[in-house]
Amino acid sequence: MSQSYVQFGKIQVAAELADLVAKEILPGLNYTPDQVWGGFEEVLEKLAPRNKALLAKRENLQQQIDGWHNERAGTQIDPVEYKAFLKGIGYLVEEGADFSIGTTDADPEIASVAGPQLVVPVMNARFALNAANARWGSLYDAFYGTDAVSQDGDLAAAKSYNAKRGDAVIKRAAEFLDAAITLNGAKHHDAVGYAVVEGDFTAELSDGSSVSLETPEKFLGTGKSKGAQTYLFSNNGLHLEVIVDKTDAIGSQSSAGVKDVNVESALTAIQDCEDSVAAVDAEDKTIVYRNWLGLMKGDLSSEFVKSGKTLVRKLNEDREFAGKDGNSITLAGRSLLLVRNVGHLMTNDAVLDQNGDEVPEGMLDALVTILCAIHDLNKTQGLRNSRNGSVYIVKPKMHGPEEVALANDLFNMVEDIYGLKRNTVKIGVMDEERRTTVNLKECIRAVKDRIVFINTGFLDRTGDEIHTSMRAGPVVPKGEIKGAVWLNAYEDWNVDTGLETGFSGKAQIGKGMWAMPDEMAKMVEAKIGHLEAGANCAWVPSPTAATLHAMHYHQYSVFNRQVELAKRTKADLGDILTPPLLGGKNLSDDEVKAELENNAQGILGYVVRWIDHGVGCSKVPDIHDVGLMEDRATLRISSQHIANWLEHGLVSKDQVLEAMKKMAAIVDQQNAGDAEYKNMADDFEGSVAFAAACELVFEGVNQPSGYTEPILHRRRKQAKAQS
Repeated sequence: MSQSYVQFGKIQVAAELADLVAKEILPGLNYTPDQVWGGFEEVLEKLAPRNKALLAKRENLQQQIDGWHNERAGTQIDPVEYKAFLKGIGYLVEEGADFSIGTTDADPEIASVAGPQLVVPVMNARFALNAANARWGSLYDAFYGTDAVSQDGDLAAAKSYNAKRGDAVIKRAAEFLDAAITLNGAKHHDAVGYAVVEGDFTAELSDGSSVSLETPEKFLGTGKSKGAQTYLFSNNGLHLEVIVDKTDAIGSQSSAGVKDVNVESALTAIQDCEDSVAAVDAEDKTIVYRNWLGLMKGDLSSEFVKSGKTLVRKLNEDREFAGKDGNSITLAGRSLLLVRNVGHLMTNDAVLDQNGDEVPEGMLDALVTILCAIHDLNKTQGLRNSRNGSVYIVKPKMHGPEEVALANDLFNMVEDIYGLKRNTVKIGVMDEERRTTVNLKECIRAVKDRIVFINTGFLDRTGDEIHTSMRAGPVVPKGEIKGAVWLNAYEDWNVDTGLETGFSGKAQIGKGMWAMPDEMAKMVEAKIGHLEAGANCAWVPSPTAATLHAMHYHQYSVFNRQVELAKRTKADLGDILTPPLLGGKNLSDDEVKAELENNAQGILGYVVRWIDHGVGCSKVPDIHDVGLMEDRATLRISSQHIANWLEHGLVSKDQVLEAMKKMAAIVDQQNAGDAEYKNMADDFEGSVAFAAACELVFEGVNQPSGYTEPILHRRRKQAKAQS
């Protein structure tokens, strides 16, 4: 079925998108469709040619880098010569004078409070709502339902409630309270009750005595929750709520009657239009924009069936407490939402320019997502997102300062279309491309008055590292890349540059995802490292993970750590420019085979869902049946890794194809319980998903920056047409 369009000036807008804007977004706002689309026509005329030229520059730089490595094939890279070469071609730019960012009106969840961050596909309304509602989470549920509390022996979870496991959960939560809201000379597990005496929180002990908090000001007030008494506290800027009800089945297991401990969890959540969605045409983009609109208006809902019952999910209300000073306290019931737009590369047929060509998708995202957010800006009460009057857009996959400056000018133009104050639209710059990393200070300078976020992304950054250095030599096995010299330098460089440009207390310095949603014990043990590294937000794969990760921010002051880190010597640029090459190390045939099959299985497990089902992010079992969160960034690494080994002869095309076919059968087995799943191994020639996976590898060297989107989008459209 061909797409129908509505003409606005020189551009054509897909009918369903034109209807969404006219009939759902614009009512209640003081704009007309002609204003919106006329403004967009001006954006395209002014910025689309510049966008095209910058993409061509990416390719030109890559060709020069490829040529440099080809000329030196078989020799070790001279770091001094390499750096001089990169400066000579304009890949490395000169750093200007020192400066501090001038961002204003950022909400405290971004500027002054540290905490977990979720990333969720906005295309899925239920997931989007789950993330938005993950501002608060039950610590009891998070402990009970995961391996963060041992699941061995008597503590194993069962279909019915395990009271012994419940006891272990209550004890573990009490230990958390001991660290976050420490009692004077006593432990929370020893308390037999809680009370407020003359405005101070006290714990009653079994001997009849009572103790107060070591830091009394952490107690803020009280509330009621389904008849239970609640006590509200603040620690390191985060809130937590102790719910007491000795008549409750769970509360009766606690000596103090603690029914639950709710902790402020996902302070922020990125509603993603990019890596975690499969939005390839006007139909898909309309779903994406409609869900974001519902979040900004506050009326998004999702109906689903659970345990035979039809349920409706909506946005949570704010939370009300009685302050100990007699004044009421209102706390946000939802995460502060950012929206991740698409980068500069991709185009979409939702709008066609005057030549009938698809328009840059990221420009369309800016136009529509900002328009939707004006509903939130206009609110003075109700379910508000930004109380400080800002719109938060995360911009991924930009290469260097010129591309960041293009995003800044795009936001300027969109602000002007809608009559918004300059820098109302804030930007989060993903530091996930090599040319952005090495020029990060100048990238920040290009958006210094609207930037609220820099975030290292190991996954995409590794994919770009492999592609940029494709001709330099074969890279180490994927599992060894995390130990390569460039990676630690990159992570430190990001924090160092953020602190150097005044981020602390004004903007987020973020760290990447924990990719194993079922491995929460390991996450609790390891992820505090992100705080110690100076990150005031870090990504987690689920609301439950956000609740567990929030404990780290209670036990550790990131902002104090940032003061310490600001004094250290900045990470070395030469280390960052050192690609993770094998360097003559020989791998056994078994090592090569294992690496190849692991990559092939990960590629196929993700691509088959993307192509056949339009699922852009999912938990995919790896070759060992360990569930991993996969999106296009993980796919970029795996496909570029095999492409690199093919390029340098570590594997042959026949070996790769054999591995792909073998792993396709395994992926089919892993999806045997899905009635809608289409087996790849039954018909390799006819499987669009299998063809896409192979193309990503065999054409990986030729893909722009090693990105997977061009192939995925084309193949997904093919699959949609066939179905």
